[in-house]
Amino acid sequence: MHHWRRDLVELAALFTAVAVADVVADLVGHGPDGPMLLAMSALALVATAGFHTWWSRRHGHAPPTGDTGARPTAQSRRTGPAGAPESKPKHTSATGSTSEPGSEESSATPDPVAEAPTLWRMRTTVQDAPGSLAALCTALAGHQVDILSLQTHPLAEGTVDEFLLRAPGGVAASEITRAVSSAGGSGTWIERADAHDLVDAPTRVLGLATRTALDAAELPLALRQLLGRCTIRSLPATSARKGREPESVPVEGALEDTVMRLRAPEGGVITVERAYLPFTPTEFARARALVELDARLGPRIPRSQDVLTLPEGNAITVRRADTGDLDAAREMHERCSARTLGMRYHGPVGDADRYLNHLLSPRYGRTLAVQTASGRIVGLGHLLWDGDETEVALLVEDDWQRRGIGSELLGRLVGMAVEAGCESVYAVTQASNTGMVAAMRGLDLPLDYQIEEGTLVVTARLSAAAGETKDAAEVTEFRKT
Repeated sequence: MHHWRRDLVELAALFTAVAVADVVADLVGHGPDGPMLLAMSALALVATAGFHTWWSRRHGHAPPTGDTGARPTAQSRRTGPAGAPESKPKHTSATGSTSEPGSEESSATPDPVAEAPTLWRMRTTVQDAPGSLAALCTALAGHQVDILSLQTHPLAEGTVDEFLLRAPGGVAASEITRAVSSAGGSGTWIERADAHDLVDAPTRVLGLATRTALDAAELPLALRQLLGRCTIRSLPATSARKGREPESVPVEGALEDTVMRLRAPEGGVITVERAYLPFTPTEFARARALVELDARLGPRIPRSQDVLTLPEGNAITVRRADTGDLDAAREMHERCSARTLGMRYHGPVGDADRYLNHLLSPRYGRTLAVQTASGRIVGLGHLLWDGDETEVALLVEDDWQRRGIGSELLGRLVGMAVEAGCESVYAVTQASNTGMVAAMRGLDLPLDYQIEEGTLVVTARLSAAAGETKDAAEVTEFRKT
């Protein structure tokens, strides 16, 4: 549109100049005032040329207007003469406009690295009234926070809303909590989340139920993944009767703020404690459903086994063990020397097999057994859930020591601990137990050594081993804000 206007004006100016020149020529050739008319014609031509130059400069280099939808090219942004230094680089906005560095628009340009989105898990309590959730969502939208999922936990007074949020990288957790508080939220709790939280709650619960159905030892781990960071302890029925756990725990369990107690299938009590966040009735119902599923399925462990050949040629089988192997494990204890049992149980033991029923129960951890070709158990390795910590323990029959059985068991137990998400494992032994110390050092993991009441506690941090699993399973660590 602008191009044909400019051409029309230039053409009109040209015709005017030709007409004036023709008139001047006639007057100069036939009239007495020829010189004066010639001078006037020259002035008219100069004025016409000046007008043409002014018009070209005003409209010839003007950038496209917004209604054309065109983006200025690189050449139109460098209009200086040839050989002149280039002007400072200009930032191009999303709309195609440009601005000099240091200008107000340039300073507001987001850094793509700093503005990477962040996932957050947030829980807050709102009034059970119409519009309360809408006000909360509006407050989050004001900070460009996207709600990816929402779960509601009704309470006697109010409702606990649990969100999975995606916020711009520049938005801190404190900004989100302040916005939620201004919208009526109370008791707000927030922590970093990862891609695994994108799985919806029903799918996650079904996956945990499947793991529990396949392996009874998975119940404590499933509860921990279901409820977040918490401490889980299993006490046998004998301890409960001695008063170490209240006998008044009903069959359906009990919920007390940050502590829930559930009846274990074998008659004991499972205690789940979370210091930083009270449990909701919905979480309690889910945990109770997992425990009931475990009770209905009864004792079970995976029956897979691996056959290995020792350096001297003997074939051994490594498999999972449970209380069904109690008699074979007791016979192995009888063949072990007093020194070997003392190394394992940290002192003189007159009746070591009284520990076996607890150690072999999948409720308190996982046990690996080493079995010879004749079916005799010659080694046991235990991975024991100790609250929020994990213990490893080994016992190898005297005649089968120094053959690599202990190192094989320990490596497999540590692999199980990594899969379970444990941060570390510790072994309680004696300084004279060089075999156990050597096996721990053979893990090639960072180790901490502590002496406690004459015993040696060796702790292996699993961050290095977990890093390899993290690359394969895409595990992201939660961090409390």
